[in-house]
Amino acid sequence: MRLLQFVPIKLTLFLVVGILLGSYINFGLLYAMVTVFSLFLFTLLYYLFFDKKRSDSIFFGILVMLTTIGIGILAISYSEPKNLPDHYTHTNFQGDHRYYVKVKEVLKPTTFSNRFLVALQAIDTIRASGKILLAFPRDSTKQELKVDDELIMISRLNPIGPSLNPHQFNYKKYMQGLGVHHQLKSSYGSFVLMENPSTTLYGTAAQLRNSIISKLQKTDFGEEELSIIQALLLGQRNDISESVYNNYKNAGAVHILAVSGLHIGILLLLLQFVLKPLERLPKGKTFKLAVMVVLLWGFAFLAGLSASVVRAVTMFSFVAYALYLNRPSNTFNILALSILFILLVIDPKLLFQVGFQMSYAAVFAIVWIYPLLQRLWFPKNSLLRKVWQLFSVSIAAQLGVLPISLFYFHQFPGLFFVSNLLIVPFLGLILGGGILIVFLALLNILPDFLVEIYNGLIRWMNSVIELIARQEVFIFSDIPFGGIQLFLSYVIIISLVLILSQPTFKRIVAFFLAIILFQLWLFYSVWQTREKEILFLAHQTRNSIVLHQRGTKLNVITKDSSRTTRLVKNYQVAERIKKIEYKELRDNYVIQKQKLWVLDSLGVYPSHEMSPEFVVVTQSPKINLERFIDSVKPKVIIADGSNYKSYIARWKMTCEKKKVLFHYTGEKGAYYFNLISER
Repeated sequence: MRLLQFVPIKLTLFLVVGILLGSYINFGLLYAMVTVFSLFLFTLLYYLFFDKKRSDSIFFGILVMLTTIGIGILAISYSEPKNLPDHYTHTNFQGDHRYYVKVKEVLKPTTFSNRFLVALQAIDTIRASGKILLAFPRDSTKQELKVDDELIMISRLNPIGPSLNPHQFNYKKYMQGLGVHHQLKSSYGSFVLMENPSTTLYGTAAQLRNSIISKLQKTDFGEEELSIIQALLLGQRNDISESVYNNYKNAGAVHILAVSGLHIGILLLLLQFVLKPLERLPKGKTFKLAVMVVLLWGFAFLAGLSASVVRAVTMFSFVAYALYLNRPSNTFNILALSILFILLVIDPKLLFQVGFQMSYAAVFAIVWIYPLLQRLWFPKNSLLRKVWQLFSVSIAAQLGVLPISLFYFHQFPGLFFVSNLLIVPFLGLILGGGILIVFLALLNILPDFLVEIYNGLIRWMNSVIELIARQEVFIFSDIPFGGIQLFLSYVIIISLVLILSQPTFKRIVAFFLAIILFQLWLFYSVWQTREKEILFLAHQTRNSIVLHQRGTKLNVITKDSSRTTRLVKNYQVAERIKKIEYKELRDNYVIQKQKLWVLDSLGVYPSHEMSPEFVVVTQSPKINLERFIDSVKPKVIIADGSNYKSYIARWKMTCEKKKVLFHYTGEKGAYYFNLISER
């Protein structure tokens, strides 16, 4: 299949190029608007006056390409909140102010806080816009906030902190991708909840979803089963336990827990079958299409209108229209149109979200690779043919998302096809039965026997997933995978698919060249690791940890090794570490002939030693830092995450007064020691 023969595919690629350019080069909103308007006007005039009969000319194609790239730049520039004139960053938001905010989304709580995404409405008496992260201490929040609630609070905006350790999840970057740059921290009793707030579509959807959950909680569903039902039908995954989620992840079936293209596609097939009698009516096909689209968007409304659900329903609304026109072969055009004209133009930041990338990578792979696999083998036996079709879909989808999955999660479930073969054939029954359960629960006429049957069905699905997840030998985890490997992996996959579709000498050469480049990069990465030596003090709350990497060996020097598992694992995977050795943190070290002292809670230091260049302060020692500096004369004082924040503030002021460099890992991140010898 020649993908680039489709005009929408070409335009989508140019749009993506524009979005990428606009995200890495700040063109400015006004400049982008003028550029796009000028290009569009020039393209239109050229077509009307010079190119009516030659609209396929190269010059016209270049104009269209530049216009589409400009639209991508304009879209990403407009989506950047700071480019909007009423954004709060254009006002004086420093210090304490009165903030008027509206709850837009209830986020999954962390161990220490409940979190909400809120829209700013005003600062004091000045109208302002922008999305902000709102956090409440979990143990003190006694009032549940809901979508559309409006609050007034006096607080101060703080920037969202960056990742403090190497290879740690960068929450700041993730939130910036959602257009959120600052956060408000408050507690119960420090805000006023306004009466009669304005209602939005999202708030109504959340209210309906909460009502359904409340009714389902009154039935005899098991706790784990109910959490799966909420995820499957309502897009609510907050109540799924970590063990159940890990089972689905290790079995390669985590996509079942997220309402996405798979669920909407199955729902579309169900509606096609159930509503087929409508075709007998006058203009029945048109009526059937309208009913299907309304029901699909009704399901999206039920699932909370999340981004993944909206993009899936948008895409399959076009698919439903293609089926209505009896032109399902134009699926690539439909996908490109849905991305180009509806999704990426409205919200270009979707391009940088993992869910969006994996969703469309899987769908494109299925549409492109699945027919090739069917051409390789077409069993005559109907049952075997169905199994092969399902297996082909699984293989195609996994090939599409494999590089992305390895890049972000460093894991590949080897038995993904088994879980898909066992679960996906019954997913239509599970979804259809679940929708019936929800409908009857809303009407308060849900019979107990249906609850028992559906509860058993979900329990069976959980048991199958758990059984597959136990086969740990087939779970390939902790795989180092970088951006270059991601790119080369897709070059290899695309080259292989092109060879399967039509083998040519050039395609075969490209395939083997991509494999060679992949191997060369792997060898270079391993060599680079073996030549590397890094020593740094990491940040960890209530613990002290120093990491010393020498080649593929990592020394973990810490007070409490039991708390370092996740931090060390992330570093080990990213840096290709083969051997890890744990050591107890001592009170003094020598780094490249420079002395380092560790000052712990005892406040004892080796007074007979010469003055150290570095002093690491841990576990909140009760010392007079000013007197200590006068006595010891250190060059750098480093405080880690094991200290009280009140002590940190006092020490920082003392160091500024004494003109001694002060580094707090909770603010500036890990502190790296220089290991390069001075000659």
